[in-house]
Amino acid sequence: MANTPQSKKRARQNERRYAVNKARRSRIRTYLRKVEEAIASGDKDAAIAALRAAQPELMRGVTKGVMHKNTVARKMSRLSSRVKSLG
Repeated sequence: MANTPQSKKRARQNERRYAVNKARRSRIRTYLRKVEEAIASGDKDAAIAALRAAQPELMRGVTKGVMHKNTVARKMSRLSSRVKSLG
């Protein structure tokens, strides 16, 4: 348990950051799910549009420290190759 004033403040800050990061992660996952659904439906135009919408959101997650740069690069690469392979 936090005892000093500084540790109490850090605990409050951590709670706020946790809520913000959780919301941002959830938002990113929503965008990824939209791309996955478009790929599953086989609609190439919708998949391309969903991927273009997801890209800046993923990169924002990197700059805000929610996700690692290489993780996002891997996800983008795999998704774009799957969208590209759609007939």
